[in-house]
Amino acid sequence: MQIRPRLLSTAAALLLAAGAAHAQALPTFRLEMNNGIFNPTEIVVPANTRFKLELHNTGTQAEEFESLELKKEKVLAPGASSFQVFAPLKPGRYRFFGEFHPDTAQGHIVAR
Repeated sequence: MQIRPRLLSTAAALLLAAGAAHAQALPTFRLEMNNGIFNPTEIVVPANTRFKLELHNTGTQAEEFESLELKKEKVLAPGASSFQVFAPLKPGRYRFFGEFHPDTAQGHIVAR
């Protein structure tokens, strides 16, 4: 009876390791939000490839990353970090903005 729990434990560990390795293989890009300013304002990603966008709010005000075209949004408190994983994008230019500062927090993801 002790063999089954050990086998299940080993199988679970292998699945977790495989999942972690797959997640680390994603191309990763960083977007910093600071009091209504995005940096960089243009992020070039490989077309037809899943990727991860790390979001970091280094400012003193809350900010939201939002893209209507990509159907993504995430609100970050001051000092918070998070991420979004994107499905493969066709070549093109996709707008994103900060809903709390729409006049100054703007940018594009460019898939090439």
